[in-house]
This record gives sequence, structure tokens and C-alpha cells, in this order.
Amino acid sequence: MPCAPGRVLVVDDSQVIRQLIRINLELDGFEVMTAADGAACLEAVHDFRPDVITLDLAMPRLDGSRTVDRLRLDPRTVWIPLVVVSASAGGALAVPVGVDAVVAKPFEPSDLVGLVRTLCAEGRPASRTLAP
Repeated sequence: MPCAPGRVLVVDDSQVIRQLIRINLELDGFEVMTAADGAACLEAVHDFRPDVITLDLAMPRLDGSRTVDRLRLDPRTVWIPLVVVSASAGGALAVPVGVDAVVAKPFEPSDLVGLVRTLCAEGRPASRTLAP
């Protein structure tokens, strides 16, 4: 059962991916804010106060790995579940420590929505991975 209201911060440098994730989460009742990179995520996270953050690894200005590090070092954000949504997941880039789940691109939107729903309801779990 999803938390009410669920808030998700979607961080990806691709506008198409941000919109795809946003629309699918909003159709499931989530309130969604988007950011184009890690720096914008860090600017928005304290005002928006998301229940879950999805983020890509390869982004300009501040990549996903450094964003995860900063979120995990901040006592105000250490509790937020983080989902890496990336074509790089498991490939050339290592998934950073502190990530709660990994979704490899391309992905099935309904699988991502279900994972976000679970994380929103249960909080930070042991790491989970969804393969394409």
C-alpha cells in the first residue's frame, strides 16, 4: 500500500526519461518533481522532501554517484530510499554504495512504479535489483 501522498524526485539529464517516469508515477497517484542533474536534485530535495529519489548515474554538473554520496552524508536525506535508473547500471559505472535499488534502462515503467510504491511504503530496504 503506497504512502499517502507519495513524493518522488526524479533526477535524469534526459527530458524524455524524466517525463516517462513522471507520467507513470503521477498516473499511480504520486506527486513528482524532476531535476536535470545531481546539483538540481540537491537544490530541490530539502524543499520538496521526497519519499523516494530516482536518479541516473551519468549526468552533467554532478553525476549520480556523487549525488548519492552527498545525500547519504546529509542527516536530513540519509533516510530517503534511492533508486538508480541507468543504462550504466552494472556496466561501465559501478553502482555507488548507499543505493537501495537498481533499475537498468531500458525498463518496464510498471516495474519501476511498483518498486517506488514498495520503497515509499517500507522505507530503505536491503538493496534490490531489477534487470531489463
